[in-house]
Formats: sequence, C-alpha cells, structure tokens
Amino acid sequence: MTCWDPRTEDMSKAELQAIQYKHLKTLVYKLYSFSRFYHDRMKEANVHPDDIRSLEDIVKLPFMYKKDLRDNYPDKMFMGGQEELVRYHVSSGTTGKPTVVGYTQNDLNNWATSVARALTSIGLGRKDIIQISYGYGLFTGGLGLHYGAERIGATVVPASVGNTERQIELIQDLKVTAICCTPSYMLHLAETSERMGVDISRDTMLRTAVLGAEPWSEGMRERIQEFTGVNAYDIYGTSELSGPLFTECIEQNGIHIWGDMAYVEVLDPETGEQLGPGERGELVVTMLQKEALPMIRYRIGDLTSYDDSTCACGRSHTRISRITGRVDDMLIIRGINVFPSQVEHALLAVPELGEHFQIEVNRKGSLDTMLVRVEMNPTAFSDKIDDLMSLKRRVSRVLHSMLNISAEIELVGPGTLARSEGKAQRVIDRRSI
Repeated sequence: MTCWDPRTEDMSKAELQAIQYKHLKTLVYKLYSFSRFYHDRMKEANVHPDDIRSLEDIVKLPFMYKKDLRDNYPDKMFMGGQEELVRYHVSSGTTGKPTVVGYTQNDLNNWATSVARALTSIGLGRKDIIQISYGYGLFTGGLGLHYGAERIGATVVPASVGNTERQIELIQDLKVTAICCTPSYMLHLAETSERMGVDISRDTMLRTAVLGAEPWSEGMRERIQEFTGVNAYDIYGTSELSGPLFTECIEQNGIHIWGDMAYVEVLDPETGEQLGPGERGELVVTMLQKEALPMIRYRIGDLTSYDDSTCACGRSHTRISRITGRVDDMLIIRGINVFPSQVEHALLAVPELGEHFQIEVNRKGSLDTMLVRVEMNPTAFSDKIDDLMSLKRRVSRVLHSMLNISAEIELVGPGTLARSEGKAQRVIDRRSI
C-alpha cells in the first residue's frame, strides 16, 4: 500500500493500542492536574488518573458534550496561555453560542499530517492539482485540506465556495485532478458543467472528489461517480476535532481513524453503553494529542458504526462507516424516527427521480405531516397526469416501506429546487414556526 507515514500506518494493532494507552494515560493526568473543567468532571465521576490501567478503562471517564464548549465560551476550556496559541477557528452552529477552537503549532502540524495521510491513502500525491472548494476562514474545511494537500506536495487551487462557472473553467484550464467540496456542491458543479456543455469525464482531468461536511449515501456516491466519471471518497471531521481529518482509502470501505491521534467508541445514544463492531450508534471521540483544546470522550452526535479488523489496504487503524445522520437532527414524526439519509436512500432507488430533494414537516391540528419534494430525472420528466400520479404512488410506497410512515409526494421538474454552494438544506421543519 502507498503510505504517507509508513511507520505509523503500517504498525500492528498491538503496537497501535500500546501507543493509544500511553497517550491516554498522559492526557488524563495532564487534564486532571491542570484543567479545572476536567478535574471537576472526573471528581464528580469519582475517577482518578490512577484508575486508568488499560484502554478498556476509558469507560470510567466522564463524557464531554458540545454544550460544555458553549457553556465555557469562548476559551475557558483551553489549556495553556494565549501566547501558545497560533490560530482560532469558530463554527457558527445552529443554536446558542458558537464553538471556538484554539490551536497550538503542534495541533496544526498534527492536523496537516492527518490530512496528508488521508489524501495519500486515496492515491493523491505530488503530481496532483487539488482544487479546494470548501469555505476558507473561520470554517475549518478549506484551510484543513489546504495544508494537508500542500504537505503531500500537491499543487493547491484555493477556490473556496461559489462562482461555479469560474470553478469549472479553473478545473479545465489548470488541469485540476482532484476536488474537495460537499456532495451537494459536487452535484451542483456537475449540473452546471452540463449546462455549459462541459463533460467532466471527457473535457477535464478531474478524477478524484473528496466529499464531506454533510451526510450522503452510497447511492449518492454511485450517482456522482456515474455522472462525472470521478472516484468519490468520503471525508470526516468536525470543527471541534480540528475540521477535516480522516478519509476512506482506495478501498472505499470505511473511514480510517488514525489511532495514534484519536480513540473512537460507538455508544448506544440512549444508555451510553459501548456497542460492538458493526452496531450503529453515536460516535464518541477522544483526541489523544490535542494541546490547546484536549477532548476526552466527546459525544459528537454523529451516527455510525465501526470496524476494527484490518482493512484490505493493509492498515490496522479502526474504520467508521458512512455517517447516516445525527442524534440531534433526527426528525420524530408521529413517533417515528426519520433521518434525511433514509429518505435519500429510498428516493435514489427510483430511477425516474433525480438527486435533489427536500423534506418539509408541518403540523395540521395535532398531527404531524411530512411532504417530500423531489426533482424528476431529466430523461424521465413528463407532464402527463396519469404518469405522474402513478410515479407518485410508487414513490410513496417506497418511502413507506423504508420509513414505516406515510408522506405526501410532490414531483417537480429538473432544476426546480434551490441549489446550494455549501451544505444542502434538506429539511424545512415548520412545526416550530
């Protein structure tokens, strides 16, 4: 296999676990001794650093939540003084105070190293020209991938978001080979290319897409790859962890979490109990080497499963499966849990439908209702009433089979739904309006 850091990526699982325990033990002592927040949290949980005698003892440690970051806004959870910080990033969030993350120089170096390993694992290197179409600035996406791409020796085009026709011209003129953006923007870019008369697979050198920052399904990957001729890879990270950090490898069979940097658990969201390999639950991450803003057992809220077997690529680092949604963006409709990714998966099984959809939730009296508005595939678009009614009934049956709940279906023409150059707005919940 091709590695950016063979010494770390090739190590055995036993070697990796020994490194993880060493980092965890050091981290727990450091936070107990010097962090008021973690000292108090551990005291409340009746746990002392001496109680951590193995990796399995991590379950004795208390959880950390996003609310803790907001309650300690802006920097009350930081370690060390301001003179040790070299950068801030801020995520806007959806409610309450934003999340502020600080970085030491070592934090930035580890971040770039993680992304360098990730990009190398999908076959990118010095010969590549990588267009970064994530936002730059307070958002972590653009800069994280930028420095990782430079670390592997690639040439970077810092395009940021927007100005899609210009981005397509840059892809053509600069012979860009890889792009980093959201899945929804990749579709938007492909649709815009088609309108411009540009065939991505024929008229460009683009062959790799690194996609993340929003949930997307395997069906969406297949559509993107078929539509554009590129290989689409999933990337994972959050602002709190440092932004984009981990990707799939060329096997496209789970996202490698570099074990020397992070220890992952998957928990039952209700009970907090650890789940086993293949069981889907809430992702919990302990960042083993972060200096400015260390994190122990951070409950991210993303839903996934893990696989700790050795990947076909040869790496022994634990892999997580595709994120299917979040604990906190789950819709509860008439007592049924509904995730946008489930709706997407069902819709993509209907060949007459396109990739773009929107869920609108309303309340009529005391009853919640769900409307799914979805574009038709251009090749299947029809204005014949009988054809449309038949298709709507079929889509309704597919959704009911997947969700166990009925939904009203609205079929719209290609290009009708608003396009986003950032994260797609999949859900409009009018129950709180």
